[in-house]
Amino acid sequence: MKTLVLWDIDLTLIDASGLGHAWYGTALRTVSGLELVHRPSYAGRTERAISRQLLLSHDLEATDELISRLHAELVAVARLEHGRLAERGRALPGAAAVLEALAGEPGVVQSLVTGNLVEIARYKLAAFELEKHLDFAIGGFGELSDDRPDLVREAVRLATAKHGVAPESVVVVGDTPHDVDAALHHGYRAVAVATGRSDVAELEASGAHAVLVDLSDTADVVDVLLGRR
Repeated sequence: MKTLVLWDIDLTLIDASGLGHAWYGTALRTVSGLELVHRPSYAGRTERAISRQLLLSHDLEATDELISRLHAELVAVARLEHGRLAERGRALPGAAAVLEALAGEPGVVQSLVTGNLVEIARYKLAAFELEKHLDFAIGGFGELSDDRPDLVREAVRLATAKHGVAPESVVVVGDTPHDVDAALHHGYRAVAVATGRSDVAELEASGAHAVLVDLSDTADVVDVLLGRR
């Protein structure tokens, strides 16, 4: 049975702050002709939930068809601009080293639970060469549901079918209380990283099993993720 580590992306592995808002502005203008004037809440939320809030706040009906069109435009914008990601963002300290170190651990499988659409997740991680140790085929992505726990459930289901995963060896890593809650909802281990907008105290209060200041100490981070300390 494998150990499954499920990573968030934004402000956990990379910082591309502001790009999503700009991309949403372009996508909304394309599908509706409207300018983005009401900023949705992004942190820890899924693309589907963000899209629903965005459409409703601009007096548009959040139908599945309109959400799908908005997502298609987001992917189109990301495809055009992905070459600029490395200039406008950065990998967070230690991210590459931790991903590589975990890839060298026997019995460890790594994937994603992210609010991003799968295509955008690929663009963001590839821009910083962080994708090679992650199995995208078993991830939980933001087009699936408004609710982040659903993404965790899907990732674990896919990973179990492909690799065989012990439920007690599932670890969810993220930078917000939403990430922590999604893990705890299913009884999985939650490790929070205070590299986003939530500080250590807030993440501890959310119920995380462990809170890291960042990912810079590779050996320590790996030990925490694998429950060795």
